Amino acid sequence: MTDHQPDTTPQPDQSAVPEGAVPLTDHVKAGPGGAMTDEVGVVTGEVTVTTEPGPDGTATVRIQYTGAEEWYTLTGSPAPLAPEGLAAFHKLVVEAVQAGGAAEVLATTS
Repeated sequence: MTDHQPDTTPQPDQSAVPEGAVPLTDHVKAGPGGAMTDEVGVVTGEVTVTTEPGPDGTATVRIQYTGAEEWYTLTGSPAPLAPEGLAAFHKLVVEAVQAGGAAEVLATTS
């Protein structure tokens, strides 16, 4: 038998998230060149990416080294959500982080 411990990974502040909205989170490996943050520059390696819907049609993307306490803002965030919604936006961001190259939040609206 295995013991299942509750996930105690610190999460970004949820106070500004609209009621009923659920942030999306993925644990991925940043590609070569990592992902660019506003606070510390490029982060590399195993990271956790969280996309939080905002009350004004935008999304904020935060990233952390997986297992760390500190969260950083992915450069370009917050950004307008695409008409396809939060899941599509989050998928694009995660793919960009996995590709690396100092990834930033993609402009998802035209």
